[in-house]
Amino acid sequence: MLQKRMPLQSLTRAYPLVLYKILTLVVLATFLVSTSCAKKKRPIKGDTTYQKKQNAFFKDASTSPLKKKDLKTFEGLDFFEFDSTYIVNAKLKRTPNNEWFNMKTTTKRVSEERIYGVLYFELNGKQHQLNIYQGKEAVEEGDDYLFLPFLDETNGLESYGGGRYIDSNIPKGNTLILDFNTAYNPYCAYNSKYSCPIVPRENYLKTRVEAGVKRFKKD
Repeated sequence: MLQKRMPLQSLTRAYPLVLYKILTLVVLATFLVSTSCAKKKRPIKGDTTYQKKQNAFFKDASTSPLKKKDLKTFEGLDFFEFDSTYIVNAKLKRTPNNEWFNMKTTTKRVSEERIYGVLYFELNGKQHQLNIYQGKEAVEEGDDYLFLPFLDETNGLESYGGGRYIDSNIPKGNTLILDFNTAYNPYCAYNSKYSCPIVPRENYLKTRVEAGVKRFKKD
């Protein structure tokens, strides 16, 4: 049975109503989509700029060292509360012409390093010292990167058992600002596929460093 054709006059009157309904549906759909996206896109966690950058890096699947299953549930790294007392001025005693040596890693690979200098500083009311290292690869590439791996008495408790790292650059003078709030875990703390330098035993701090990234707790 054929549907009767709507009279032209009735059809003309019906168009505004149809258009209104269509526009209403479009607006409603756009609102629902934008609301859904807003719910999914959670703000980056972190109390400091450094913490937010770290969490953004770990949330990005293209850069994150996390395993796929851990990335799915990742909301943010666990940090010690920021503490300015863990930002110290260290005296740098350079050790020029030090020989290269093979720093062991968590795999069979070795990293060619040399002791660039010794850092002397006060922390938690006591005097401490740490060796700071320079990689042969960095030198060959003209990079002024320095590497500071260290152990402390939070390892295996609040922080990763294998110690943590701090990145630095060659200073112009004989002092270097050490910010332990930027101490981070080696990638192998998150994923065993990575090859990470093992912290030399002489870089053990006999004190608690309650700053930086804490131990990664897997679900």
